[in-house]
Amino acid sequence: MHAGQGLSRAVLGTVATLALALAALQARATDEPSIEIRLHGFSEVPVVSTVAQGRFKAWLDQGIVRYELSYSGLEGDVRQAHIHLGQRGVNGGIMVWLCQTSFNVDPLGRAPICPPSGSVSGVLDASVIGAQAAAQGVAAGEFAEFVAAVRAGVAYVNVHSTKYPGGELRGQLQAGHHH
Repeated sequence: MHAGQGLSRAVLGTVATLALALAALQARATDEPSIEIRLHGFSEVPVVSTVAQGRFKAWLDQGIVRYELSYSGLEGDVRQAHIHLGQRGVNGGIMVWLCQTSFNVDPLGRAPICPPSGSVSGVLDASVIGAQAAAQGVAAGEFAEFVAAVRAGVAYVNVHSTKYPGGELRGQLQAGHHH
């Protein structure tokens, strides 16, 4: 083996190692949620005083939104969870169901079942955008309108329970925000 071949192999090995490291960094970067918020009773309208707490994470990809919703300490039994159209301090129509129960069924039948406590995850696309916010301009299937509302900060996550049917936990969504 020539000295040049050994050097070439060393360079190729270094390049391969750098390429793997870069791929790992990119994978980690894309796994970083686009949105991560905490859910509180004090964000509800009207305000609710509860020991419950929750978190919502979302990854905005091409044409879909992957999400994970977690909550614990609800003072009532969970009944449903949604993303509604509405700015901070205002209640609005349901755009998508995040989870459903046998007591409150997703009219489109697509949402996963809400656990009593813990986490639930799913994927949102045009097929899960219902017509419940149509009066506010987001018609069934209008995924671009849904994403625009989330990016503009005029959408919120709401977890409803038997004790607080209007919502026990709420958090305002805005792309790029982690709090």
